[in-house]
This record gives sequence, C-alpha cells and structure tokens, in this order.
Amino acid sequence: MTLIARTGERGVATLTLDSPANRNALSAGLVGALREALAACAADDTVRAVVLTHTGTTFCAGADLTAPPDPEAFVGVMREIVALPKPVVARVDGHVRAGGLGLLAACDIAVAGRASSFALTESRLGLAPAVISLTLLPRLDRTAAHRYYLTGERFDAAEAARISLVTEAAEDVDQALVPILDGLRRASPQGLAASKELVTATVLRSFDQYAEDLIARSAALFASDEAREGMTAFLERRDPAWVR
Repeated sequence: MTLIARTGERGVATLTLDSPANRNALSAGLVGALREALAACAADDTVRAVVLTHTGTTFCAGADLTAPPDPEAFVGVMREIVALPKPVVARVDGHVRAGGLGLLAACDIAVAGRASSFALTESRLGLAPAVISLTLLPRLDRTAAHRYYLTGERFDAAEAARISLVTEAAEDVDQALVPILDGLRRASPQGLAASKELVTATVLRSFDQYAEDLIARSAALFASDEAREGMTAFLERRDPAWVR
C-alpha cells in the first residue's frame, strides 16, 4: 500500500501523505515511507524544493495509537526534514493534531488554508508534546506555547499564523504558494542549501542535545496508567476519569 505519493513539476517534488483510512496518522508505515521519500528527494539533483501536503480533510491526525511509529523513527523524520539541504514547504488545507504539528513545524515554510485547524491534544490524553517540542518551541510564540500546550484548545489558521506556527493563512493555498515556489525555483541549489543551513543550525543542535532525553520522557508517559486511561477514553469516545 502506498502511503506517500510523489509527483513533480519544474524542480519541485510534492510528497502527499496518503493514508485516508486513519486521517494520515503517524503510523510506523507512514513514517517509514516518508523517510524513504525524503531520502530520494535529497539524492535527486533535479529536485530544487519539496512540498509536503495531504489527501482528504486532515493533514495529519497525530500518532496512530493502534500502530505507532518507533519514537526514534519519528524524531528521525522530523530531523531529516530540518536537515534536508532543500527547502520543505508544507501545504495544509485541513486539520492538524498533536504529532502532526511537530511534522508541520519541521518544515521551512508553511501555508495553511483558512478552514484548517490545529490542536496540541497530548495533555488531554495524559501525555505531553515531548519530542515535537524540538521543532515547535523554536518556532512558536512563547505565550501561545504555554496556552496551547496546557489547554489542548483548537485554534484556526489565522491564529497559527499569528503565533508563527505557519508562515501564512490563505484563502487559496495554491495561489499563495505560487510566489513562494517561484522564489525557490529562482534560487541556486547551493544558495538554498547554505541559506537553510543558517536558519536551521540552532534547531539541529537541539536535536543532538535533547532528543534522547525527550524520547525517554515520551516513552515513560506512554507507559503510565494515566496515559492508558486517556488513550482508552479517546478510542472509546468518552471523557477520561480525571475530567471534572
């Protein structure tokens, strides 16, 4: 089964998350397929930039609780997006939840449609946005990070742009991408790689310094009684025991 579809036009490779059965959730299979597709784009001299998009009404629903990826593999795919020597542009025209925000924040540029919505729902499951903090915290407005990390509230594309999660909230996503992709096509491969290296250096150092600890912290939370109750309640479509 193909979980990542690849197309190309004038030096821009488009990678499409294509797992509609689980709303493009981060399963082991999808994460593995995305890593392979990114490696292929890195090795392809005809690719100037990568667009990461999705089928259906959801960009990514977060972790697939029935077939989750190895945490190191998920951290690996976020790091590979950040370290790819070619710009990665997120095209979002749907909903993004939990781990999907970490994937989104790893991209260099992101454009979201006005109907898109976002939420960091981990705290409601007895978890925390641990490993995705590696890409989220360098990008998000600090005050907004406090609010949305703690409350799990849903917010819209305009708010996502205000707090710097996305570059632009647009009525027409594809139209908004035209000048961005034109600019990337006009840049030299060497210029793009060197410029991206400058803006991602601090984030990559954070991966090297904190990833191992955050993976361990995430694993401990997932193994806890509260998280088991939270995830069971989510799958059973009920409130967890701690809701008052």
